[in-house]
Amino acid sequence: MTDSLELQLRERLQALEPTQLDIINESHLHAGHAGAQGGASHFRVLITSKQFDGISTLARHRLVYDRVHDLMPFPIHALAIQAKTTA
Repeated sequence: MTDSLELQLRERLQALEPTQLDIINESHLHAGHAGAQGGASHFRVLITSKQFDGISTLARHRLVYDRVHDLMPFPIHALAIQAKTTA
């Protein structure tokens, strides 16, 4: 399921036209954590997009969350985001 979840994240984030998109599954680092109960996943997203140019970090994160909010809190429990501008 994690591979399909990574694919879903990748497909949804394509709407942001990323010049860089790395999706890292960190679920194994959270084994035993309450949020990992029932198979919920933890991901780190590193994304660079021209759409982030000129907006705050908070606004960048909102753009990412807008595309994946229905996947949280399950099947994704946690999403760490590093959203960069192209500048």
